[in-house]
Amino acid sequence: MDMLLDGVNQALAALAAGNAEVLQITLRTLQVSGAATLISLALGIPVGTWLALVRFRGRALVLGVVNAGMGLPPVVVGLFLAIMLWRSGPLGGLHLIYSPTAMIIAQTIIAFPIVAGITASAIQQLDPRLRLQLLGLGASPAQLVSALWWQARLPLLSAAMAGFGGAISEVGASMMVGGNIAGQTRIMTTAIALETSRGEFGQATALGALLLALSLLVTLAATWLQQRGRASQ
Repeated sequence: MDMLLDGVNQALAALAAGNAEVLQITLRTLQVSGAATLISLALGIPVGTWLALVRFRGRALVLGVVNAGMGLPPVVVGLFLAIMLWRSGPLGGLHLIYSPTAMIIAQTIIAFPIVAGITASAIQQLDPRLRLQLLGLGASPAQLVSALWWQARLPLLSAAMAGFGGAISEVGASMMVGGNIAGQTRIMTTAIALETSRGEFGQATALGALLLALSLLVTLAATWLQQRGRASQ
């Protein structure tokens, strides 16, 4: 307990003193995980909507793969990306290994099936008569999808929160493709793992407290928006 309290005190002291390294790691964490979340939303919501609305052969298999991807082991993602992005790999010419871009790709792969799976479930749970009514009123495909998204906006916000949570809490894949390089690719989760391996539990706890606070603030903000939307219905 003393170690935990010491870590919290260190976190507060680092913030109060404006510790450059801690602030840099926190900002990079937000940049990487925020970008990965936005990309996963831009891809996952349309894909999830398509899976919910379009009937085609093999649809159940695709849905099963997406749902299975919600529990995709991060180290497997990291291994696959490392092989692909390594200098001698198929995409080695892009020179993305050990870069923030590689970490964004890894976190996007992890968050994408979460967003797509929750989106598909949310759209499928809407009253099917709503879709028929919109089509009967002459709604275009774009208008139909927009209306369905609006009706499912609360579950879609949950998908965004889940995607962000999956991205910001990831450590294995980010470390494998990012390298945990100080000043370049070190984010909060990889920094926590490094400090723990060094036996610097106070510093690791401080970073853990900051990561928890950051996740909590983002989740509370999204939850407030969600509940505000529910109250307006």
